[in-house]
Amino acid sequence: MLLEWWSGTDCTLYTDPESYVKYGKENAIVVLNHNFEIDFLCGWNFCERFGVLGSSKVLAKKELSYVPLVGWMWYFLEIVFCKRKWEEDRKTVVQSLKNLRDYPENFWFLIHCEGTRFTEKKHKISMQIAEAKGLPKLKYHLLPRTKGFAVTVQCLRNVVSAVYDSTLNFRNNEIPTLLGVLNGKKYHADLYVRRIPLEEVPEDEQECAKWLHRLYQEKDIFQEGYYRTGVFPGTPIVSPRRPWTLLNWLFWASLLLYPLFQLLVNMISSGSSLTLAVFALLIIVGRRCIPGGRITNSIMSNMSKTLSSTGKLQKLCCKAA
Repeated sequence: MLLEWWSGTDCTLYTDPESYVKYGKENAIVVLNHNFEIDFLCGWNFCERFGVLGSSKVLAKKELSYVPLVGWMWYFLEIVFCKRKWEEDRKTVVQSLKNLRDYPENFWFLIHCEGTRFTEKKHKISMQIAEAKGLPKLKYHLLPRTKGFAVTVQCLRNVVSAVYDSTLNFRNNEIPTLLGVLNGKKYHADLYVRRIPLEEVPEDEQECAKWLHRLYQEKDIFQEGYYRTGVFPGTPIVSPRRPWTLLNWLFWASLLLYPLFQLLVNMISSGSSLTLAVFALLIIVGRRCIPGGRITNSIMSNMSKTLSSTGKLQKLCCKAA
């Protein structure tokens, strides 16, 4: 909702049509690079377009479980939390992953194998570790942490059908920020997704670790190509926005915000001059922080794009079938 309807950010998916028709219809492990502040929003947007947002899972830092509302919501959604200390995490992570084996709906399990968001400082330290261990150096990624991925594959084997190797970038070398999205700034994300059958991932933990290192070397090549040409391999597909997400948000926002709105009306109608002055100041600050007409313009233009792009995707899926 925030990314696509408020800021109007577009997301172009690069993949092959044969894989595209399977998205949302199978369990999958999603391996996503961690370079941007809003890559989690793009990941959620990807899940929502294929109807699995409600059943998407993630391996997240334990600290996030203490964030009011978000942390509690993730807890009840069976998000897997870890402290990034494998000796303490292994038992908890394994048990949480085994619980997913009986999950009644198709789910996507997202894992950032780099463990933390890319920065130049972290990259320098990561490559020093790679050199000390005799591992190939990476240019656009941190060294992946292999134990969490290996355990995820072991616990979800025969339940998950594929690994979705996902590489995200933004056009014009933009560095998107969450504040920019909140201010209504429009970005254009490009997401490259490769579907890799889980049978191709080795069962042995050491071999699985080697496989993951090779995967990140390939991700580096894809990023290099993107910076050089501005496109990823594969067929570019713009999945249509689903108006249901907007309608759902408007319904719940109206229902939950009505009591607050009523309270404000009562305060204004019976309040003092000081109350009215504070309220006016809040409105002025809000208009400066968030452009007032942005969401209306974005919604109207994106609704028309949704209607026109649906027919194109239907033709593409028919050809793939």
